[in-house]
Amino acid sequence: MEKYALLGYPLKHTMSPPIHKRLFELDGNVSAEYEVCETKPEDLAGEAGYLNSLNGYNITIPFKVDIIKFLDELDDSAKRYNSVNCVARRDGKNIGYNTDCFGFLRSLEAAGARLDGKVLQIGCGGVGRMMAIEAALHGAELTIVSLPEFIEGAKKAAEEALALVPAAKIKVITHKEIDGDFDLLVNASPVGMFPKTEECPVTEEVIKSCKCVFDAIYNPDVTKLMDIAMKNGIKAVGGMAMLVWQAAVAHEIWSGAKYRDEDIEVIIEDMKKLLKK
Repeated sequence: MEKYALLGYPLKHTMSPPIHKRLFELDGNVSAEYEVCETKPEDLAGEAGYLNSLNGYNITIPFKVDIIKFLDELDDSAKRYNSVNCVARRDGKNIGYNTDCFGFLRSLEAAGARLDGKVLQIGCGGVGRMMAIEAALHGAELTIVSLPEFIEGAKKAAEEALALVPAAKIKVITHKEIDGDFDLLVNASPVGMFPKTEECPVTEEVIKSCKCVFDAIYNPDVTKLMDIAMKNGIKAVGGMAMLVWQAAVAHEIWSGAKYRDEDIEVIIEDMKKLLKK
């Protein structure tokens, strides 16, 4: 029997087990086990033996960087972000990948959203840094919006993106400087996340200037930002799509599985329903 797991701390509210259970069913691998390995940071080294016994595993906060020193190789996706959220064990070696970036891209692709046009990104910490770099790599004209107290971090992320794509068009501004129309609005900030669900990272006027909205938040499944967008006839995609797609990419790495957009969409909708219970 194949065994997989999620490594992180804390993991009380993780959606990973039900998502991966459904993906294994689609793979036809109904006997595979997916466990939760809730590990305190000081105990990470002690889990090495257990992790090496698995066929593969996922990593979440706070171990996406710390796990690297226990791995044998890194895929280019992991090298690019110095962050690992998926490990595959092949020929006795542990190989680290970053599937967050692929989950982001596949979510946009499934929604018919463009990343090579004018992109307005709110926030640039953590996952936002990855999104900014992907936007640059895909030829976007990127505007990063940051609160004044976080603007230096946003500028550093912009510099990292420019180091990879010297010709990229990137500017960092504050909220009051937002101006013009955009092909895509990306919310990489926590504004609107449960329990503060009535908050919105930008004004309705800004939302109406965008052709599509992507919100990295998955709880709630429809954020205030998304609700305003949809009421104005604007396509909106939530973070549950990215969460499920990054898990699907992990299965593609582990076993070579392939998925249809419509099958993943069913899982996304089912996970939204499960989240509300």
